[in-house]
Amino acid sequence: MGWVLGILTLVVLFLVVAAVIPTPVVGGTRPVQGIIHIVIGVLLVAFAARQFRSHARARGASAGLPSWMRAVDRLGFWDALGLGVLLAAVNPKNLLLGAAAGIALGTSGVRVGDAVVVITVYVLVAASTILVPIVGVLIAGDRAHQPLHALRTWLERENAVIMGFVLLILGVVVLSKGIAFF
Repeated sequence: MGWVLGILTLVVLFLVVAAVIPTPVVGGTRPVQGIIHIVIGVLLVAFAARQFRSHARARGASAGLPSWMRAVDRLGFWDALGLGVLLAAVNPKNLLLGAAAGIALGTSGVRVGDAVVVITVYVLVAASTILVPIVGVLIAGDRAHQPLHALRTWLERENAVIMGFVLLILGVVVLSKGIAFF
């Protein structure tokens, strides 16, 4: 719930900011939106490069989990909720993607009802990496633990590569959208 709330907060915050910032059209172009998207796209591509470099450095080394991540299993409800909000909101990847989504939506001129639907879909997709395992455990019970443990081990090992590709693809999409505003 904290992760979902953190993602939702970011998107809504950037949507509100984008809706109140004037976006002049200059000769058929929208330079303010273009610059914002280009900056976010470049940052996403830079984060992708950082992920790939970290994978290359860690090749063959055991990554292991930081101590705070190992302590997550022992958190109570309110601590877990607060940590989820904090991790979702301050995560640079979530911050940049939330900014791109909120700004795109805030400057699109869609009606409030349509914006609510778009935000709901965005939050569900963005939080799916958290929601799908939870729903899997709720449905499958103990049978889900072994496959989820195997998946966790693989994700820990390949996290840098996976995140690198995700960030690279999203960065290129946001960057190209920014260029299209000119």
